[in-house]
Amino acid sequence: METRKRILEIATEQFSRYGVRTVTMEDLARLAGVSKKTIYQEFADKKDLVREAFENILEEDRCKMAFILESEDGVIEHLVKTSKMMRDRLQNMNPIAIMEIQKYFPESWKMFEDFKARVIMDDLKNVLERGKKLGYFREEIDSEILAKTRVNQITSAFDPVNFTNPNFNLAEEQMVLLDHFLHGIFTEKGRLAYTSQQAIED
Repeated sequence: METRKRILEIATEQFSRYGVRTVTMEDLARLAGVSKKTIYQEFADKKDLVREAFENILEEDRCKMAFILESEDGVIEHLVKTSKMMRDRLQNMNPIAIMEIQKYFPESWKMFEDFKARVIMDDLKNVLERGKKLGYFREEIDSEILAKTRVNQITSAFDPVNFTNPNFNLAEEQMVLLDHFLHGIFTEKGRLAYTSQQAIED
């Protein structure tokens, strides 16, 4: 189990940094200090390894989001901490890896699509509804529509066309879109609380 866990951790880090196709099973075996045969004893093939690595990333993010939402009244802390979590994740992930998973590993990409539809949508709707009750968000907003809008914003950044532009910065674009989204739904109370929480986190 320890060997499998180590291989998976190294694969996740290497795929995120260099892309999926560039990193070979030989590279991973060398970095893990095991033989290539050992890797194939733990994982059926590279597709299997990519799927598990991607699954781990999504599960880690799901746990972080759930933990953040449980703290205090949750809403403002959730917004600030999840935006930081997203920024850190995207800054540490090579856009080529995202493009390659979409193109060459559709089963793994489908996990992200499912994660987006199930976890991110539900999380956003819960936060928006709670924020409305606490006076942070405008009462008249439709949480279902706004959650879908935000998910579409996230998804649009993963369009492969973006990755052909050398000036494209995935993390920066997502932060700008999030800021625009939030300031469209905040009440004055929400705006002040968000600004204060950002100052604490920074």
